[in-house]
Amino acid sequence: MSASAYQIIDGKAVSLASKEQTAKAVAAFRQATGVQPCLAVVLVGDDPASRVYVNNKKKACEFCGIRSLEYALPAETEKDELLALIEKLNADPSVHGILVQLPLPRPGDEEAVIAAISPQKDVDAFHPVNVGKIMQGTAELLPCTPAGILALLAAAGVTVAGKDCVVVGRSNIVGKPMAMLLLREHGTVTICHSKTQNLAAKCREADILVAAVGKPKFITADMVKPGAVVIDVGVNRLENGKLCGDVDFDAVAPRTAAITPVPGGVGPMTIAMLMQNTLTAAKTQTQQG
Repeated sequence: MSASAYQIIDGKAVSLASKEQTAKAVAAFRQATGVQPCLAVVLVGDDPASRVYVNNKKKACEFCGIRSLEYALPAETEKDELLALIEKLNADPSVHGILVQLPLPRPGDEEAVIAAISPQKDVDAFHPVNVGKIMQGTAELLPCTPAGILALLAAAGVTVAGKDCVVVGRSNIVGKPMAMLLLREHGTVTICHSKTQNLAAKCREADILVAAVGKPKFITADMVKPGAVVIDVGVNRLENGKLCGDVDFDAVAPRTAAITPVPGGVGPMTIAMLMQNTLTAAKTQTQQG
């Protein structure tokens, strides 16, 4: 396959189109109900990457006509204080989505904090109730990164049904829910991880390969079937300061039918899907209110 034959899936363009669509839907919803969707973001500590994410979320909210609230708390904030804030936001009918930026300074607090968010306001779709619904195929709120990947595949004209899909990585945030969403779209799904034997051979069977391991250039050309679609979820910073994914892009791309770049692939989609989830949550709560 010649180097010019593969398609680069442009996450920035797909994300922009998605946000434009959400902005129109938000405007229509506000006109019909008088309700402005509202997202509350809680940031604990001063992790620079988290601050960038939060700022990007604010910009996306502004673009889509969604009201955004920010609660920036010091790193030493006690878990009880954080839970009390979540309880207050749960009880506030004008707040439709609650997002606690992870990781928290004390990772041991994460489970309790996620469980404290009302499932209807859990726009990250991390709450055990929403995870269960994803498993059942009945979820209204989908985890943002895996949902964004499905949107990228659709935009690239890739059909999942009947395809062999391999997900490398089994995290609760990407790997596991990604496998469930691909299954929902009638893909045949294999999940690989650090204990998988013959990993390269398993990857070579994939029509759609999703790499979410957090190791720079982990997926090499010999692990990819010619003509496969490769989705790179990884964001790793190299010693020279450049960003790269979990896929060795330059070597792998010429073998593929389509591939996402890093940056500019999966990343922008996560926030676009968060905007969709916030609108969905506002609609659900307004119908019930």
